[in-house]
Parts: sequence; structure tokens; C-alpha cells
Amino acid sequence: MLFHWDIFCRVVDNYGDIGVCWRLARQLAGERGQAVRLWVDEPGALAAICPACDPRLPAQRIQEVEVCRWPADFAVDRVAEVVIEAFACDLPAAYVARMASAARKPCWINLEYLSAETWIEGCHGLASPHPGLPLVKHFFFPGFTSASGGLLREAGLLPAPLPDPAAPLEISLFCYDSAPVGGLLAALAASPRPLVCHVPPGRPLAAVSAALGPAEEWNLGQARIQPIPFLPLDDYDALLRRCAVNFVRGEDSFVRAQWAGRPFIWQIYPQDEAAHQAKLDAFLDRYCAALTPAAASAVRALFSAWNGGNGDGGNSNGGDVAAAWPAFLAQTPEIARHNVGWARQLAEQPDLATRLVNFVAARV
Repeated sequence: MLFHWDIFCRVVDNYGDIGVCWRLARQLAGERGQAVRLWVDEPGALAAICPACDPRLPAQRIQEVEVCRWPADFAVDRVAEVVIEAFACDLPAAYVARMASAARKPCWINLEYLSAETWIEGCHGLASPHPGLPLVKHFFFPGFTSASGGLLREAGLLPAPLPDPAAPLEISLFCYDSAPVGGLLAALAASPRPLVCHVPPGRPLAAVSAALGPAEEWNLGQARIQPIPFLPLDDYDALLRRCAVNFVRGEDSFVRAQWAGRPFIWQIYPQDEAAHQAKLDAFLDRYCAALTPAAASAVRALFSAWNGGNGDGGNSNGGDVAAAWPAFLAQTPEIARHNVGWARQLAEQPDLATRLVNFVAARV
């Protein structure tokens, strides 16, 4: 069935929110044949990951998606049949009022952040009536099980072949500036084999420059630390598939690293009072279940150190990371095999866009 969709996105922190929304919008339009309009308050963030976007334009069509600037003085021209409020971004008041006055009320969905926690399964799909208007909002939780909203995944996406163990080690480093980069750099400097670490601009490069001083690139023993330009989404996905180890952050790159089938280390978005720790632990419990004890221990140790565990507190000296890295690196052949199986197992479930369309079809 063809529906008209409005997806609203506020750029809260760099490119994660718009990355998820853009992937969803173009998949709904390109693979599911839906009519999609994406509203974004900072089109420049979309332009960084989608070069076809001209941030100066109030509206444009890109890859079958109508992309519109979401201005402060938002004016409603029409209300879609399906309205996605991405990550509780709060819809424009005028738009909500028009939704309430529509003869046929739209299907209103709050797309939540991804979590591996078991409690989301009981909340996924729940309806929440508006306190003062004849509207109902449904909560849609992306996740790793059939009882959740699933993961974003394009059709035919498969993990990359296992890397050549004799090739130079390639690493991608995408992190927040709170990551203990100093400890990682110390570990890479002690590498017994040649390696190159690709560092994108922004917070990752700032963290490396703070640890090593400004330079066009750095050579630490057999390790070359190489800044790279900001990559569009599809080029970044290709980098993840090429590298033997990927450091990722937030939600979008975290999911893409799993589809790449390569060993990865995730820096979860930090929350007040360490609320993120439960989310990190929930994912590790699922992800490590099929690993050998040695590999699971290495993964947990490095994830913990990278996320400020063991009393590190995210300090840039990263001593725990330097200690955890050798064991993780020694286990990468086992972890890589596990990740290919993990990706294939997840791909047996319907993807998030498919589940959304099916969810909406039963309610519009």
C-alpha cells in the first residue's frame, strides 16, 4: 500500500539523528515505494552525509525523497497519512493541530532510540492517547529481536568477506571527544605489524590532535594515524567494510558496523548518572552469548575501557584501553567469524522499514 509519510528530524548531536532518518526515508521511498517527505531543521547536517543536498534550498527532491527545511516559523500545507516524530523531537504545534482536525487521523509514530534492553519489547508499539486532542501516538522501538522494531537494513545487504590476515591492519576511528584516545594511540604505537588508523574530522580528529599535537598525519612505530575527509554515508559504509577493526559511536555507525561484519568497538552516547551503562550491558549480553569465553572476555574488557569503565572515567590517558587492546586484537579472527554470523542472524529478521510499513498498514 502507498502512504504519504512526513518524517521530522532535529539534529541534536552531529549526524546520528539525521543519518538514521535519511536512511529510513530513502529506503521507504526507494524500496517500499512510499511517498516520503523529510523535514530537517539543519539541512547542512544532511548535506555533509548526502552531497546531493543543497542546504540553501527550502525544498528539494533527492533519491525519491522530498527534503524540506524545518523552519522556526513552520507553516502547514498538508498533513501526511503517516507522521514520524524521530527521537521525541516534538512536532510543530501547528502541524499537530492540523492532525487533530483531519477527518482521517494520521498514524503518529515516535521512533525511539535503539536498545537491546528487554523492557523495550513490552513497550514497542504501545499507544499513547494525546491528553487534549483526538490523537494517538505509537512508540516504535528499534531492537535486535522479533518483538522489537528491528534494525535499518537495505535489501541485499550482506557482511563483507573476511579480511586477508596478511594485509596491513586498517582501523577506522569514529568516537566522541570523551573517548580515551590516548590509551588507544599508545596501544597502536606498540603494534608488531604495520597498520593505518583512519580518523575523520570533527571530534575524532580533535581527540587525536589533543593527544599527539597538530599534524597532517602521525607515525607511531609501525602505526600510521591518517586523517581522512568527512565521508558521505555510503562511502563511510564502504570504509567500515574495508577496515579490519572499526571504532564506532552512537546509533547509526553502530548498526552499520554490525552489517559490515567486522570486529568493532562501540562508544555509546553517554547519559547522566551513567544511564547508558544498562544499554551497553544489555547489548553485550546479547552480542557475546555465542562468543568463546576468551573472545567474550576480550570484547567486554575493551568495550568497558573505551566507555570509561574500570574507574577510567573517560580520561584521555586511556590506560585501560592500552591494556585491553592486545587481547582484543589477538581474538579478532574469532570475533570476525562471529560477526559474520551475527549479521546474518540479524538479517533473518524483517528490517525496520518493512516492520514500519506493516505496522502502519494495520492502522491507516
